[in-house]
Amino acid sequence: MIETVDARGLSCPQPVLDTLAKIVAMGSGKIEVLLDTEASKENVARAAQSKGWRVESVEEDNGEYRLMLAGD
Repeated sequence: MIETVDARGLSCPQPVLDTLAKIVAMGSGKIEVLLDTEASKENVARAAQSKGWRVESVEEDNGEYRLMLAGD
């Protein structure tokens, strides 16, 4: 099952904090993160990787981003 973090419209560091909270709550699995700024995309990806999660894909559509994260 894929969990979703919708962080569109949120200012940093909130997207990072919400994503890290989901990572801690899940422990492993897949998370879809929805973002609307380049800075949030970079910060969330970096934070997830620091916790041992992989960025499986990044999609961009009209200034919005969808990151797929995976943790073992």
